[in-house]
Amino acid sequence: MSTRPDDHRRKWDRAEYERLALERLRSKKPTKQLDEEEEDPKETAKRELLKRRDYKVDLEGKLGKSVVISKSTPSSQSGGYYCNVCDCVVKDSINFLDHINGKKHQRNLGMSMKVERSSLDQVKERFKVNKKKMEEKQKDYELETRLREAKEEEEKLKEHKRERRKERKRKAEESVDDLDDDPATSDMAAIMGFAGFGGSKKNH
Repeated sequence: MSTRPDDHRRKWDRAEYERLALERLRSKKPTKQLDEEEEDPKETAKRELLKRRDYKVDLEGKLGKSVVISKSTPSSQSGGYYCNVCDCVVKDSINFLDHINGKKHQRNLGMSMKVERSSLDQVKERFKVNKKKMEEKQKDYELETRLREAKEEEEKLKEHKRERRKERKRKAEESVDDLDDDPATSDMAAIMGFAGFGGSKKNH
């Protein structure tokens, strides 16, 4: 700060404050404290790479069920979703999924958040597997289509046969009715003692 009596402006000694700043930086610890969300690179290197879950997460097992909870009820049997790895309870399914996919849970499983880098051969193999699955689905779809078409064709054939039987029956009944309506046939039937030739009409 300036000490001149005729200078009323406040001034600072830059060299002095630079020296104090350098001393303050030297006095600080060389390594900073890690936050809860930060990971130590050495610890990360020791952990396994992130892997895919080999089990299905049960989110609907307790739906529609009533549970009596008391003070002595263990946390694993209380309401919500219990994580046995972290020994905690999460109240809803969305937060539970966020928890098991989160950094803290994976850290307790001994895994880091880094994934294995796929090689070119692995990518090609994955493409082959997916292509094979698509071809199998296409074959299944074509088989189902052919079976459905064959069933529809069979139904049409059955319907056509039923219509033909109905048509033949209707023509047979019409021919019998025509015979009953013929006077010569009726007179001949009366002489021979028949009421008719099996027709549905009755003579009065």
